Amino acid sequence: MRTTVREWLAFAACVGLLVVGLGLLAGGLEVAADASFLVAAAIGLLLCGASLWRALRAHRPSVDVLAVLALVGAVAVREYLAAAVVAVMLATGQLLEARAQARAARELTLLVDRAPRSARVRRGGDVVAVPVSDVVVGDRVLVGPGEVTPVDGRLLGPGVFDESALTGEPLPVEHAVDDGVRSGVVNAGSLAELVATTNAADSTYAGLVRLVEQAAAGSAPFVRLADRLAAYFVPLALAVAGLAWWMAGDAVRAVAVLVIATPCPLLLAAPIAIMAGLSRAARAGVVVKGGAALERLGLGRVLLLDKTGTVTRGRPSVASVVTAPGADPDAVLAAAAALDRFSPHVLATAVVGAARGRGLALSDATDLRERPGYGIEGVVDGRYVRVGKESWVAPGAAPAWLRQARRRASLDGSLTVYVSLDDVPAGALVLEDPIRPDAPRMIRALRRCGINRVVLVSGDRSDIADTVGRLVGVDTVYAEQDPASKVRVVTEEGRFGATIMTGDGVNDAPSMAAASVGVALAARGASAASEAADVVLTVDRIDALADAILIARRSRRIALTAAVVGMSLAAIGMVAAAVGVLSPTAGAVLQEGIDVLAIAIALTALLPARGHTVVLTDRDAAVTDTLRSEHNALAELVEQVRDAADTLHHDSCDLDAITDLVRRLDVELIPHERREEELLLPVVARALGGPDPTGSLSRTHAEIEHHVARLDRLLVEIGSGPATPDDVIELRRSLYGLYAVLRLHNAQEEESAFSLLIDPPP
Repeated sequence: MRTTVREWLAFAACVGLLVVGLGLLAGGLEVAADASFLVAAAIGLLLCGASLWRALRAHRPSVDVLAVLALVGAVAVREYLAAAVVAVMLATGQLLEARAQARAARELTLLVDRAPRSARVRRGGDVVAVPVSDVVVGDRVLVGPGEVTPVDGRLLGPGVFDESALTGEPLPVEHAVDDGVRSGVVNAGSLAELVATTNAADSTYAGLVRLVEQAAAGSAPFVRLADRLAAYFVPLALAVAGLAWWMAGDAVRAVAVLVIATPCPLLLAAPIAIMAGLSRAARAGVVVKGGAALERLGLGRVLLLDKTGTVTRGRPSVASVVTAPGADPDAVLAAAAALDRFSPHVLATAVVGAARGRGLALSDATDLRERPGYGIEGVVDGRYVRVGKESWVAPGAAPAWLRQARRRASLDGSLTVYVSLDDVPAGALVLEDPIRPDAPRMIRALRRCGINRVVLVSGDRSDIADTVGRLVGVDTVYAEQDPASKVRVVTEEGRFGATIMTGDGVNDAPSMAAASVGVALAARGASAASEAADVVLTVDRIDALADAILIARRSRRIALTAAVVGMSLAAIGMVAAAVGVLSPTAGAVLQEGIDVLAIAIALTALLPARGHTVVLTDRDAAVTDTLRSEHNALAELVEQVRDAADTLHHDSCDLDAITDLVRRLDVELIPHERREEELLLPVVARALGGPDPTGSLSRTHAEIEHHVARLDRLLVEIGSGPATPDDVIELRRSLYGLYAVLRLHNAQEEESAFSLLIDPPP
């Protein structure tokens, strides 16, 4: 996207004619110099006259009338140099405003030129090139070095990708087997192969390219502040000019007043500040569709959040693995993941991701058969495995452990996938849509930067939505809302101030259109939400919205400062011109100086400023990532704590199993918590700053050690057993207490520490 040729030509012509005229004037050729100045004035008059005509047709006031009068007056009193200087000022303002209008789409237009037209896929044992529109879900796609990934997919082998076009992150990102890769990223490593999880039309890249059509930015209301002030400023300037003419009996003084009254500080400073804000937002992974949207974003006071995909991840993940007595949770999960590796189903992606997160090696599966509506079956390491619905995997009377898993999922609003080994039910995978770890911090940050009210809007059940709302800290929750009722919620909340509606799905599009500003999360692909939104987050981090609001408010504040300083100095100059201190030419030169000062103030919007999102150093990121991997690998051990408590009964207490569990806690969990205390907490303190940012984490570390030590002492007291009913009660209470502390601590770490890592979305 380019600034229009007309503005460039007009600017070049005015500057060129002014320079030529000054050269002729220096050579004593006054008539030729005046002619050059007159042509420049004529160009300025055409530009300004066209703008004034558009304002009159729209029935809105415009300060362009002052510019027209200044040009005509300067020519009438034969102040041709002053007229040429005014023309240069006007051409500069129109050029900058045109660039401001174009800036929003500039970041995305580059994607259009890079859009792949074809893709290489495996078909019938051969690799063939097909139009990218012919790629279907499940195709195996090959992406060579330097090529753009044509569709979203899941990697069949490790790879390195340049994702800067989508996220702004300059360094290549390494992806492991089964990681999700978005379309539009460049393969920065060797040949990569992936399983397509979307078609081209629904991919991330296609969605962002479509945004180009939406990104033609209109001039922001603040950029047109001069027009809104015209109703007051124009009569004032004309009155001062008329008074100066009447008192001195000299029209030149009136022209001098009009020349210096030309509102170039507003016409120049505001577009520059707005361009700077759009640019900085784009670098933060936020596409703002124009200056008007940027200003409305900065003025927002009520934030409405859709739950699924916005406050939560919007995709399931394995929360726990419930197994039959004697079954190994890791073996059950690994068997299920081995079958799901080549399935494009969203639940399959979650199962494979959970296995990879625990560091499990996945065997090859043979004799794969997918049963639509039921699940998938095959042979893994010589064992027949089924993964899918309960009625298919575990027909007949449900055993106690399976009923318990079903009830737990029902209470938590979770999904359940069942696994059988050799036709014997072996386990259940409980999947949930987890809360984004950065969401609570983002909401607190938004409150600090001026959001007065935060509302959660969801189509989910009220009990689930209320739970999520409490955990992230919103003011109120609207549950069980359909698209039409979401629009009514936005309208009702508008009484508290300008509204910002955030979502990621098709059902969010109407409410986004109804809000003052619509914000869409498009990191994992496009939807109607992206088309309807004024602001699009291209990174899979909700806290980027807080950065965008901070940027919008800072840009507006700087633009206002530049305009106020410039116009105040211009007002002083008007008085000086009215009493005869400044001639039209001197006034025009002074106005240029005021413009330079206003531009310098506006350019400060480009300077770095502290945002909400924290960027870790490479060393701190490496430490955090290592400890997060350990943290994920211990998820199975944490769930065993609860499972062990569940199995304790007065007539059934396996002390050997409890002793083995506590030994693992001593050997695996406690050393990990101590490493976090030593290595992770300093990283969090440096990143977040403020008073005692790691106090709660350190306290829960101490609580975990206390509970494990208490279990150790309790087992010593019980000895070789058998355990009495009181022993069982105390063991169960200690295990449940430890489990509760571990769950709370893990949630704190996800929010305060691991959310600082910038991960590529799946």
